[in-house]
This record gives sequence, structure tokens and C-alpha cells, in this order.
Amino acid sequence: MAKYKAYPEYKDSGVEWFESHPIHWQQIPCRTAVSHIVDKNHDGKIQNYLSLMASVGVIRYEDKGDVGNKKPDDLTKCKIVKKGQLVINSMNYGIGSYGMSPFDGVCSPVYIILEPRQNTLKRYALRIFENTPFQKHLATFGNGILEHRSAIKWDDIKGQIIPLPSKDEQSNILKFLDHETANIDNLIEKQQQLIELLKEKRQAVISHAVTKGLNSEVPMKDSGVEWLGEVPEHWVSVRVKQISSFITSGPRGWSDFITDEGNEIFLQSGDLNNELGLQLDKAKRVSPPKNAEGVRTRLFTGDVVVCITGANTGRVAIVPELSQSTYINQHLSLIRPNTSIINSAFLGYSLASSVGRSFFDVAQYGLKEGLSLGNVSEAPLALPPKHEQDAIVKYLESIRNNYDNLSRLSTIQIELLKERRTALISAAVTGKIDVRDWVAPDTSDIEVLEEATA
Repeated sequence: MAKYKAYPEYKDSGVEWFESHPIHWQQIPCRTAVSHIVDKNHDGKIQNYLSLMASVGVIRYEDKGDVGNKKPDDLTKCKIVKKGQLVINSMNYGIGSYGMSPFDGVCSPVYIILEPRQNTLKRYALRIFENTPFQKHLATFGNGILEHRSAIKWDDIKGQIIPLPSKDEQSNILKFLDHETANIDNLIEKQQQLIELLKEKRQAVISHAVTKGLNSEVPMKDSGVEWLGEVPEHWVSVRVKQISSFITSGPRGWSDFITDEGNEIFLQSGDLNNELGLQLDKAKRVSPPKNAEGVRTRLFTGDVVVCITGANTGRVAIVPELSQSTYINQHLSLIRPNTSIINSAFLGYSLASSVGRSFFDVAQYGLKEGLSLGNVSEAPLALPPKHEQDAIVKYLESIRNNYDNLSRLSTIQIELLKERRTALISAAVTGKIDVRDWVAPDTSDIEVLEEATA
């Protein structure tokens, strides 16, 4: 915040979450800035059900998709929300589940509805609750087993002391924050777009390498397989079953063996990370009895895992070196490649390519949603000689590392931008920076310069 000036004079607040504030600001309890609204939809006439989504805000239920809690059949117990009121999810406030409603409607009775009073601009009230130090302070009053789902109540909020400037100063702060956070959000969006572009580029490189090879000069032939198209003349078209020694899926009932004291890893579909890897550190632990059905599904280095049911259907992982016994559940299939014929990583890359994904996408919508072991067995591959597979894998590992490093840099940049956004909001609404004289930069000169240099 070095580029912004401080106020000339401050006053100690005596409040834990903000130590001081500009001397001319008020120091008031929350109930003096916002009022608690508890109107109920007793007659059920209001049918516009609203939802809160973290980092998104208040939206119509039908716009959120098939995620989160379902709309109740009985809306008479719901709270009435009016446009411009603040809505806070009492269970998820700490993870960003709050916002100003752009609609009239009704919402869950667990939500807290607040109406800014005359001394507080509506959007400034939102900025107060967007302030991370204030959120963390309120979280200390929450009740719940999980930290991010600690329920807070209006009784916890109403007496909390906040600093409040005049409405004119609130307006100045809002203009400043609107401009600065919009710039930051734009930079974040560009970094996110770059990450997606890198993913697409990496996927294209993988798909080309495992179907066309690395030498663009070799003659091509029709593979005879719709999914593969043309392949190098000296390659052969095969199915997974032809290059595997073992294909199976995980056993049912092993969830009964899950325990924090378990010494063996139990992989589920969510443990495949969409980067051809496994999130072993996040996986459940099991302690199965001796000779339990399912020990056949123990993984070994070089096995390939495919998710066959659920939201991650078609996701692929190559099993790395393992330090613990590791098993899969019934939503995953295990392919043990015949390594005299195929490089395990080449198989993984092939199944994760656009060819493999397209095949799995079509196959999973048969009579029964999801993939069968038969589908996995029939997945098509273009198979080069073993030495060429090894060269392709080496090339793809290098390319993948390059793309991963670029994506990692963008991810770091996004986190730094988010931290700056958070710090700006906190500094502005607690008076650490003085933006009373701030004026938005005149972009016309910049636009003229850009046009002149284009």
C-alpha cells in the first residue's frame, strides 16, 4: 500500500480486529449500520427462490446448475429478500458465501438478511462484509466441526464494532475500490484464460504426438479406426485389451474399511487430478482384513487408472512409484499394461488424448451411464514401435513440464493479485489509506497512445 497516502491523524480503536481508524470516522456496532430483516414467506406467494454461491453472490436458483442444496418444495418457511439487501450464508460466510441481492425473492431460512441503514451506502455495507480481517474476526464466534462451515448468527454480528466514515467518504472509497478491483479482476481473468489456453495447447500436443508421432515427414495411412484417423504408415491400430495383461475394477464394500488409522491407501474418483496424476496425500486410508476380496486391485508402478463412473468419468492417471499399498474403489478401473509391448506412460497419454476422451465420452452414454470394463478394453490406440513410444513419452514429459511451469507461474500471479485485492479492500474500509482525493486515471491519453503505436 506504499503508493497510497495515510490519513493525517488516527485514533486508537481498542478493537481487536482493527487497531485504529481516522480520527474523524465513527466507531459503531454493526446494528447501527445495518438492520436485521426476518420477513417470512408465510403465504408462499413468492416463488422466486434465490441461492448464494461463494465468490459469485446471489443468483436465481435455476441459474446455478446442478450444484449445492436443492430448492425446497415448501417455500413458506423461507425468508423474503428484496433487491439491494445483503444476504449472508450463516454456514459459509468465511468462504465467500455472501452478496447483495439483485433480485426480489426468497431464500433459505439459514441465510442472514441485512438492510443498510441511512448512514451506510448499500454497496459500502457489502464492502464491510467483504473485508477479510472482519470475516476472520466473526469466524471466532462461529460454531461447527469444520472451520469453513462454522455457523454465525445475527447475535454474533450485531454488537461487533466497525469503523464508518461519512457517506461522502464512503462514496469516494467505493469509486476507488470499484476501479482498482475491476483492474485486478481483469488481470486475474487474463491469467485464468492463459491457464486454459496452456491446457488446450498441451492437450493438442499430446493428442498429435500419440496419433501422428514426432516426425512430420513419415508417410501416413488410414488407420481404419474412426477415432484415430490417419496414423504413421509403420504404426498399428490396437485396442487396450491387446496390450494389457490385466483389466479390472475396484471392489464394493471397501468403504467399510476406511479409517484414519489405516496404513493402506484407498483411491476414489476424486483422487485423479486431471493431470495424469494421483493425489495420494488426500486419499482415504483403509485397513482391510486379510484375504479381503479386492486385493487383486492393488496398484503397482506403471499401472494406468481410468475413472469409469461419476463426474470424472474418463479421467486417466499413470501410477507413480508407491510407498504404501494402494487400492482402488469400484468407480475406477485398473489397466496393467504389457510393458514388453507398450510404455505405460504412452498408454496413459493415449487414453488422456482427445482420441481417448472422445471415445470415452461417447461410450459412457450407453444403456447404463458410465464406462464398463468392456468399454475400457475396447478403447483404440495407435501403437508405434517401443523405441518410438519411449521417445514420444520423453518429449511429452518435457513439453508437459514446460506447460506446467507456465501454468504454475500464472497460478502464483493469480494468488498475488487476489491478495492485493483483499489488502486494498481492507485498507480502504478501515481507513489505512486516504482516497478522498483519488481520481480515476484518464484513460483517453492511454488510448490515443495505443492507437498511435498500433
